Amino acid sequence: MGDPAAASRIGTQDDSLISTFRRLLLEEVDLGELSRLEPSQRRARLERVIAHLVSREGVILSQSERNLLVRRVVDEAVGLGVLEPILADPTVSEIMINGHETIYVERSGRLELWPTGFTSEEQLLQTIDRIVSTVNRRVDESSPMADARLPADARMPRGARVNVVLPPLALNGPTVTIRLFPTAISLPRLIEWGSLNAELAELLRACVEARLNVVVSGGTGSGKTTLLNALSSFIAPSERIVTVEDAAELSMEQPHCIRLETRPPNVEGRGQVTIRDLVRNSLRMRPDRIIVGECRGGEALDMLQAMNTGHEGSLTTVHANSPDDALSRLETLATMSDVEVPFHAIRDQVNSAIDLIVQLQRHSDGSRRVTDTSYLSSRRQEDFRLEPIVTWDPLHVDDVARTRGRFVVHPVPDGLRRRLVEAGVPLPAFMETPT
Repeated sequence: MGDPAAASRIGTQDDSLISTFRRLLLEEVDLGELSRLEPSQRRARLERVIAHLVSREGVILSQSERNLLVRRVVDEAVGLGVLEPILADPTVSEIMINGHETIYVERSGRLELWPTGFTSEEQLLQTIDRIVSTVNRRVDESSPMADARLPADARMPRGARVNVVLPPLALNGPTVTIRLFPTAISLPRLIEWGSLNAELAELLRACVEARLNVVVSGGTGSGKTTLLNALSSFIAPSERIVTVEDAAELSMEQPHCIRLETRPPNVEGRGQVTIRDLVRNSLRMRPDRIIVGECRGGEALDMLQAMNTGHEGSLTTVHANSPDDALSRLETLATMSDVEVPFHAIRDQVNSAIDLIVQLQRHSDGSRRVTDTSYLSSRRQEDFRLEPIVTWDPLHVDDVARTRGRFVVHPVPDGLRRRLVEAGVPLPAFMETPT
């Protein structure tokens, strides 16, 4: 991250230096020559030129301030300005720009104020234009909102999803939210972090191998995509997987994987391809498994029908605060399709399709944890009946280890035990009795 004190000085008191040297830089270099260079060569060339200009102008700066000034001028001239060091920080998971002066970042689930902002609203708008133009999107007064997915590259190794809102809709000034895609995290690493325990990880592995349909539920930022990615690693390499996402975040290890991503409408309002369109089309692609990044509309009905028609072992996520809420939300989302289906028929679909609900929660300290894993044992048009398998007890206090909370293992439901045995995946011995 460099020297925060130097960053603060360059970013506030000496903003005029950045503007001055950016102007001198553009006067000094040949833009035609720059366009023929590779990005890394172009940046190195500009850094040499601006370092020479700083020496020529006789500006008195410490070495750290000098290096920071050179980097800031180059970043604003050909890069994303103050976002460059943030994007290079592997500990940052989200960036929130509230007008040109204020930037917040999220680290380990906690928000922090970044020490510097953009030099002006014009500079922020220029950066926004560079971001959206890379994916052929447009955002201006006529279209003041935009969503974009930035592919992984040298500047952004993880890739990102970007949302932009411009004035007059955004009263604080141009507002940008950048969610950096998480790197693939294995279940052993999640166990190490305390997100789940070894017993639950073993059960989830068995359920995925036995081709049970799993719904990962949780709130925003609770780690649904991270867990979904970890669960997908247990799918056999021989299976054909089709993933459907609004913004392609999943990182699949299997060689036989087809990735589909939605497309927003163009400036004329045409050409939109929704998640529902892709889910429907995926059924014609001979998938062994369908993974839907998130069900948030009428595609829930298509997903349920796919799970009921030979595509067992499918995975998806849904925004909900509990396993009960997740089932109710799936029912509600299924009614949003253009096909009018009686409510009792939708309940029949949910009961027949869903096997396991894995609930995630983001706690006040920024940690993310699986708080409830339940098996759906109701059938046909019965009221939903969930049987808990592993739950998190936050009230338990271990005086010896000085830890609060523990995972509680419940007796395994007979229906789940039977499904695992029929699939040739024996139930782990430690799950036979509660602990």
